[in-house]
Amino acid sequence: MDAVVLARVQFAANITFHILFPSISIALGWVLLFFRLKHLRARDSQAKRDWLKAYRLWTKIFALTFALGVVSGVTMSFQFGTNWPGYMERVGNIAGPLLGYEVLTAFFLEAGFLGVMLFGHRRVGEMIHLASTCLVALGTLLSAFWILALNSWMQTPAGYEIVNGEFHARSWLDIVFNPSFPYRFVHMVLASSLTCAFLLIGISAWQILKGVSGSSASRVLRSALVLAALAAPAQMVAGDLHGLNTLEHQPQKIAAVEAIWETTRGAPLLLFAIPNSATRSNDFELGVPKLASLILRHDAGGEIRGLNEFPSAHPPVLPLFLAFRIMVGMGILMLLVSWSGLWKHWRDGWEVGRMPRAMLKLFAATTFAGWIATVAGWYVTEIGRQPFIVSGLVRTSEVASRVPSSSIGLTLGVYIALYVALLAAYVGVLKYMSETSDKKLDAISPVSLTDDPEQYQGSGEYA
Repeated sequence: MDAVVLARVQFAANITFHILFPSISIALGWVLLFFRLKHLRARDSQAKRDWLKAYRLWTKIFALTFALGVVSGVTMSFQFGTNWPGYMERVGNIAGPLLGYEVLTAFFLEAGFLGVMLFGHRRVGEMIHLASTCLVALGTLLSAFWILALNSWMQTPAGYEIVNGEFHARSWLDIVFNPSFPYRFVHMVLASSLTCAFLLIGISAWQILKGVSGSSASRVLRSALVLAALAAPAQMVAGDLHGLNTLEHQPQKIAAVEAIWETTRGAPLLLFAIPNSATRSNDFELGVPKLASLILRHDAGGEIRGLNEFPSAHPPVLPLFLAFRIMVGMGILMLLVSWSGLWKHWRDGWEVGRMPRAMLKLFAATTFAGWIATVAGWYVTEIGRQPFIVSGLVRTSEVASRVPSSSIGLTLGVYIALYVALLAAYVGVLKYMSETSDKKLDAISPVSLTDDPEQYQGSGEYA
């Protein structure tokens, strides 16, 4: 295979693995803050124990997720130097500072206070521990802010000037808040909220099915259902606004997503098709007349530019067409599951014991639904920018390294094998933690799950 294609596949493998973990941790930090506040405000002793137990379990899951996200993120950034050295040569004056801001304002904040959050309960004051949880949550959000600022700038560059072929900042405000950044940031935060919510729903349902949860999992399940039921329709609204912004700034991406080859008025929304790049047409079309124009132009007779208006400057059609429909399909599934689950929970008087086992099994089966939607969405974003690495300005092929394809293929194989093993280990640890009894969980916890500090009196650990 061509070295540039292999390098792109390798970067895709890295970002596919990496995005799984920020898509959880961005929202999970704030969920942990919610659990902590519920624990502090609870008047009933049982409720206090339940919320503290939930906080302890999910703090460990957050730490595990954070660690894998950091490791995979570092590996991904190395590829700028190995496979894409021309990228930093051309746009390093913009990309470098943004990546640096992410480390200085976000990563250090997360990493520093994560230790206090993990090991500081009963060793520092309650308010200090609560503040640490809040700062970790803020750090995850800041990290997403800077990374998405850079990614959005690559999609809709602004605030720059080019001197001797190199990009220089003319306005950092325009660079950070480029035309697509607000839409992408909101879209990613809501995607993380859904991913995290379904992880909470799935693991809590699994605990209830296995009978190892007590009332803690019931409280977590109810909270997660509410979060998912609110985030799903909000994501659909944000996605629509994001699509309109993309149509304005990257019409070739929308044309590829909808598989529209010729500029068309009253374009149909294709539910299914097989885009054929050789004939520049679609095979086996099944669509709803004029619906694409109605959605994208808010006018049934609105015009949508076709791919033939962008010769040699539009992304591959088939992967975008399929990935977008996978993303939307999973979004609709998550909406239906969360709303039906919340409605059934409300009808049963918020008693999990009355919820059918079939529904709990459905919840468990959709544990990682958010991952599928998020990965599909990132494929739409990243493949949709091709053949450019900076949209309309720098082609991907111009900044690739001259590393032999055999070397890239070798490291690609190693990466994939390692990532599959790490992902299997991650899921295995989640399963172990969800099925572990309180006593066993205490044994791997720095402090017992109990909310009774009297048991520590006279011990060096409490002191």
